[in-house]
Amino acid sequence: MSSFAAPTHLQSTTPLSSRPRLPSRNPSSKRTVQCHISPSSQNPKPLKFSSPFKPLFKTLAATSAATLLFHFRSLHSLSGSGGGSNSGGGGGGFGGNGGDGGGSGSGSDGFDNFWRKLLSPATANADEPQNQDWDSHGLPANIVVQLNKLSGFKKYKVSEILFFDRRRWATVGTEDSFFEMVSLRPGGTYTKSQLQKELETLATCGMFEKVDMEGKTNPDGTIGVTISFTESTWQSADKFRCINVGLMPQSKPIEMDADMTDKEKLEYYRSLEKDYKRRIERARPCLLSPPVHREIMQMLRDQGKVSARLLQRIRDRVQKWYYDEGYACAQVVNFGNLNTKEVVCEVVEGDITQSNIQFLDKLGNVVEGNTQVAVVKREMPRQLRPGQVFNIEAGKQALRNINSLGLFSNIEVNPRPDEKNEGGIIVEIKLKELEQKSAEVATEWSIVPGRGGRPTLASLQPGGTITFEHRNLNGLNRSVMGSVTTSNFLNPQDDLAFKLEYAHPYLDGVTNPRNRTLRVSCFNSRKLSPVFTGGPGVDEVPPIWVDRAGVKTNITENFTRQSKFTYGLVMEEITTRDESSHICPNGQRVLPSGGISADGPPTTLSGTGIDRMAFLQSNITRDNTKFLNGAIVGSRDVFQVDQGLGIGSKFPFFNRHQLTLTRFFQLKEVEEGAGNPPPPVLVLHGHYGGCVGDLPSYDAFTLGGPYSVRGYNMGEIGAARNILELAAELRIPVKGTHVYAFAEHGNDLGSSKDVKGNPTEVYRRLGHGSSYGAGVKLGLVRAEYAVDHNSGTGALFFRFGERF
Repeated sequence: MSSFAAPTHLQSTTPLSSRPRLPSRNPSSKRTVQCHISPSSQNPKPLKFSSPFKPLFKTLAATSAATLLFHFRSLHSLSGSGGGSNSGGGGGGFGGNGGDGGGSGSGSDGFDNFWRKLLSPATANADEPQNQDWDSHGLPANIVVQLNKLSGFKKYKVSEILFFDRRRWATVGTEDSFFEMVSLRPGGTYTKSQLQKELETLATCGMFEKVDMEGKTNPDGTIGVTISFTESTWQSADKFRCINVGLMPQSKPIEMDADMTDKEKLEYYRSLEKDYKRRIERARPCLLSPPVHREIMQMLRDQGKVSARLLQRIRDRVQKWYYDEGYACAQVVNFGNLNTKEVVCEVVEGDITQSNIQFLDKLGNVVEGNTQVAVVKREMPRQLRPGQVFNIEAGKQALRNINSLGLFSNIEVNPRPDEKNEGGIIVEIKLKELEQKSAEVATEWSIVPGRGGRPTLASLQPGGTITFEHRNLNGLNRSVMGSVTTSNFLNPQDDLAFKLEYAHPYLDGVTNPRNRTLRVSCFNSRKLSPVFTGGPGVDEVPPIWVDRAGVKTNITENFTRQSKFTYGLVMEEITTRDESSHICPNGQRVLPSGGISADGPPTTLSGTGIDRMAFLQSNITRDNTKFLNGAIVGSRDVFQVDQGLGIGSKFPFFNRHQLTLTRFFQLKEVEEGAGNPPPPVLVLHGHYGGCVGDLPSYDAFTLGGPYSVRGYNMGEIGAARNILELAAELRIPVKGTHVYAFAEHGNDLGSSKDVKGNPTEVYRRLGHGSSYGAGVKLGLVRAEYAVDHNSGTGALFFRFGERF
């Protein structure tokens, strides 16, 4: 007929995989948890999780329903930094800030730091070690002194602390779990009252049937403290139950009157037992997995009698599972029914009661934001909504999702206690919005030969790109973007390219779960056609430029974060031009005399050098790739179809389709986390393209080039109606980068002759080719040596970006 309250410490320097420690014994303390998540973003920003908890129980008394109670202790606040304008902050995990997609920075470092500080050692009396002044005991050396014999006016320095187990009749080592219950530390300075308070706490915690403390004097004036104890035990149990008591109202125990009769005491104990049984019935089952439940049942069967050490092991195993699964706010707070055949483990899991969204100005003040709250709420995962248990992974996902909007320069996800619902959590999301309007100018200068081949000041040509954007129109993430590009701003009419696009997300409404985005754009672009390229040994072929101007409307529907479907209509005018920007209806070649003949293959479907057409375009993408310590692993599939409508010059009706499959195989298991080496990766790539119906030469599939078959110029292998490309690349990590070897092959499948005018034959290309080589990644640049298998010669190439 006793009450057990066993508040203890949360002290450990071990990582998450090790055993968590007991919570603090200070019932009035609060716990502050600050989590760091670093999603993948380019400029990580800090993401804070402050979660102070109030103790959920004070005392609980029972007879056959005896309990063991744990209290939290306060922890220091943690902080970290990151930043990002892309995806959850840029780069890796909870640390986020704005852009489009995920956070960034060193997620694993911040997360590991969170656990390190969460489980870091701290003494119960924080001011004790700070005072280095202490008094000598003034007694003969090597004598045992009872606690009540010490002077109340002295500060004693404790040289060592020993735990003596009376049942085992042996001193237990510092690895024993009971050591974590003591706030005293070797080298600390304590008064008699502090030592007595420590003994009182141990005696009333419920972990010991009997506990004593005595000191032994040392010649240097310090004392050694020995704590002798008899561990509490209860009858054996053959059942185990785990319940979530986070949002349950806490019962206030009624103190037992010392003048109660035996009958009144019996009624009192029965009342407590009934209350506890009703409490168990009202509680919700916890999230603990069945394998862990079976593991604990085996522990109970192996142990026999239930002991305080066994309860500590059970608590440690339960809390480790919660931490491993990302439930950072979960804590075991109580064990009940200790005098029955069933052990009840009470857990505060961290139930979310509210989610609040706040907008901050540059100074951190709460303001009214431009973005509609519904836009942010639809990006929050279901696991972060009221009624769910707070999970770190859900917080990471929220950061990535919100950051993918590209509307915020900084994002903070901050779980804090719900003062009205004890044990509940309010998830606060704090956002700093980016400026709605932005403009950027990127310039480049080129030098062209002047008279006599020598450049002059007048021959400097200023070129570049002007971009502007107005984002988040009406607070619904709608935007208008534009860009103008030219190689010569002084004479832009030669190659002026522009694009103006309007993006309209949430086409079905911001509250509709269907995720469709409408994009409307008008464009004008110029590119060099790889169709009109000479093969090996052919003199330089006069280039043909392809101008495209038109409008494009499409709708993109995101099925998941990895899969999307895009479909729309394209209407464009295509004009082919020569080097002088004159309309060129046919390809050109250089005559032996040095002249230029314009009797090559037709450049357009109409034969006039100008085509107009309208066609439907769609593609579906499934991208399951991810970065593993800097290396890409996973798979990526893309299927695209262009369907002509018979509208335009010569009434073009066609079906052009492409399928691309890429696999990134991880060849070695590595531990994920910042600072760990990436694994070697084998890349297998296949690309098929085909066309049925009308096919203008500028839309023929070409083979050769840095993104087709390396070692060849763009289009040097051929231009065809159907093509097949195969590639393999082995990537080996080396000192912060990777080296790689590759082999590739491209084939026109005998369809070059089906292209109008057969440009492959006219320009003496083979229609098939292979290459192999090796390279090294230097930042954004690929330096690679590739051997052209057709000619047997090799060359060194420098390319930007990735091949796959």
